[in-house]
Amino acid sequence: MTEQTNEPLTRSGKKISPMLKGVLEFGPVVLFFIAYLRLKGQVFEIGGTSYDGFIVVTAGFVPLMVLSTLALWRLTGKLSKMQVMTLVLIVIFGGLSVWFNDERFFKMKPTMIYLLFGGALGVGLLRGESYLRVVMEEMMPLQPEGWMILTRRLCAFFFGLAVANEVIWRLSSTETWVYFKTFGLTIAMFGFFMTQAKLFQTYGIEDDKESND
Repeated sequence: MTEQTNEPLTRSGKKISPMLKGVLEFGPVVLFFIAYLRLKGQVFEIGGTSYDGFIVVTAGFVPLMVLSTLALWRLTGKLSKMQVMTLVLIVIFGGLSVWFNDERFFKMKPTMIYLLFGGALGVGLLRGESYLRVVMEEMMPLQPEGWMILTRRLCAFFFGLAVANEVIWRLSSTETWVYFKTFGLTIAMFGFFMTQAKLFQTYGIEDDKESND
């Protein structure tokens, strides 16, 4: 009898601690928030150009996110398409903010991410398919009808988050946006899936092992 562990296995058979995985995925965001609180309101002279604390923190966040994502890929042997696309947009919009010394580019980044994800799901729906199923089927086995319902809801939710981000960064202070990005978006995503409990219960597929017991 082989010993069972609670550590997730990757396709290559490698083990990775759930805690380490969480640190690599969420650590850079937490560090961005902490660094912003420490450097907000400060101005730094670099190469004859003045940069406020937000831009400096963004300049540190981009390579940190790249390193953490590469580490995750190295340890697990795979990255989801969402992770790859998120990293690409972070590099693009974070880099534009630093290059042009304009925080607006980085604030637009969540909008572009949610528009992209919502648009991708929408294209699948127009084709009568659930692209969400391709990404998350192993995590949440559902009946086909359940996947279509969840995909429609998540598509609308992503577009709603894109609108919310635009409203927050354009009409509120940078500090308010940082709190919204760090906590508001995370809580909203968690809350969305919590409200889908009825759908998971109705359309969930029981594990073969459990159904044979």
